[in-house]
Amino acid sequence: MKVKKSKAGEIDYILFYTIFLLVAIGVVMVYSASSYTALVNQASHDSTLFLKKQALCALIGALIMFFAIKIDYHIFRKWCGWIMLATFACLILVLIVGVEVKGAKRWIRIAGQQFQPSELAKYAIVIFLAVVIEKNINKISEPKFVIFRLLLISGLFSGLVLMEKNLSIASVILMVTLIILYVAGIPKKFFYTLLGCGAIFGGLGIALESYRLKRFLTFLHPFQDPSGDGYQLIQSFYALGAGGITGLGLGQSRQKTLYMPEPHNDFIFSIIGEELGLIGCIILIILFIVLIYRGILISMKAKDTLGSLVAIGITSVIAIQAIINIAVVTGSMPVTGVPLPFISYGGTSLIVNMGAMGVLLNISRQTK
Repeated sequence: MKVKKSKAGEIDYILFYTIFLLVAIGVVMVYSASSYTALVNQASHDSTLFLKKQALCALIGALIMFFAIKIDYHIFRKWCGWIMLATFACLILVLIVGVEVKGAKRWIRIAGQQFQPSELAKYAIVIFLAVVIEKNINKISEPKFVIFRLLLISGLFSGLVLMEKNLSIASVILMVTLIILYVAGIPKKFFYTLLGCGAIFGGLGIALESYRLKRFLTFLHPFQDPSGDGYQLIQSFYALGAGGITGLGLGQSRQKTLYMPEPHNDFIFSIIGEELGLIGCIILIILFIVLIYRGILISMKAKDTLGSLVAIGITSVIAIQAIINIAVVTGSMPVTGVPLPFISYGGTSLIVNMGAMGVLLNISRQTK
């Protein structure tokens, strides 16, 4: 069924400003958290090294976001196959010629820059599921269709990401898949069965890798290994505790001075807590809640199934990653490498997330 384009064409400005607030906070905090590490550990001894890279990626991400806002999201019906093929090729390429860092191959080096295909894979799966479900919405209650048309492809992409030693992103892909299937209307008994199977496979993924099992056990008692696997989580506790209610002040973190390993990455939330205190953390969490709430509203008001499922998928990716990251930093779940969207240092993550926000804003232009 053809859908008329919205004449009003107004985006969700609450979501728009929330995104840019998060990006602005991210750029500032990346500089604050990384300045000492960049000055001492990097060959250039430039305290603004990570700031320059993150600011450049934020600018590129903004341009891509504005471009995505102008492009009708219904184009995914035509380009879904090519997007999946390109993402699949990139994931295979990582396993063959990927850059290995700390025993994990997750990046491809292109023209001197590193690109992480798993960041793209999360949204490729969202698009794939939305397009296929829309075309076959009458089959959504059939287990064969769900297993062999949807879960098989999602599982394949998740498996390739897992082969890169990236259980966290592989888990995000599967969790987003389950959310989209639930929203699409699969039978509840079938959904709970899939949920149980997912929990079993997740447990096996932890148990079969000694380093993951050790991380899980250390999370329960981090102070039993204070100089080993428990070190980073303990430093996070120190940072959050030192920040108190109002924080030590922007740029005044002590844990970033070579106590916290790579404080500008996955544990940047603890530096925010140390410098801006509980108040700063709550403000950041509120911004994520606003983003998630607006994303859900856009999904509910979308004029067709494609828009609704793409919107809920994109929103779920951000929500899951934010929840996992904050839970890890506060010691509520085992340590895993999930960046905080828009905040943690990482060019690929920032650019891809902002591009996805552009798609979400485009859907908001075409609501009922």
